[in-house]
Amino acid sequence: MVDPVEVVLKFEQAINSRNPEAVCSLMTADGEFIDSLGNGLRGAEKLRSAWTGYFKIVPDYSISHSEILVNDSTVAIFGSAQGTFSQNGSLKKENFWKTPAVAGHNQGPQGWALASTPTMSRSGPLCGSLPRSSSLG
Repeated sequence: MVDPVEVVLKFEQAINSRNPEAVCSLMTADGEFIDSLGNGLRGAEKLRSAWTGYFKIVPDYSISHSEILVNDSTVAIFGSAQGTFSQNGSLKKENFWKTPAVAGHNQGPQGWALASTPTMSRSGPLCGSLPRSSSLG
C-alpha cells in the first residue's frame, strides 16, 4: 500500500522542482485538474501542457507546508503557495505573491487535491484529483 503522506510530499517536491513531467508522473493518464475558476483539464498531455505554461507564467512557483494532519488514509497539509508573475521573463518584486494553501490525498474517488485562496485564482491552479483506481507512483 502506498503511504499517502509520502504521496503528498512527493507531489509538493514535484511542484517545487517546476518540472511538468515530475508533477504529471504522480497523476494518472486520465487524471483531471480543476483550476480556481472551475475549468477542468483531463488527460496527461493537457495536464503537462498546463503545468508547462503555468511554470512559464510563475517560474519561481513553490508550495510549502507547516502542518500535516493524518487520519487513516486521508492526509492534509497546510502551508502556503508563492511565486512571481513573470512579465516578459522578468521577475519584479511587485509581482510576487504568497497565499495560504492546502494539499491533501485520500484513497477515495477524489484522490488528490491542491487548493489556495482566490489570490492565486487569476492564473493559478486550484485543485486536481485522481480517480479511485489511480496508481500514485
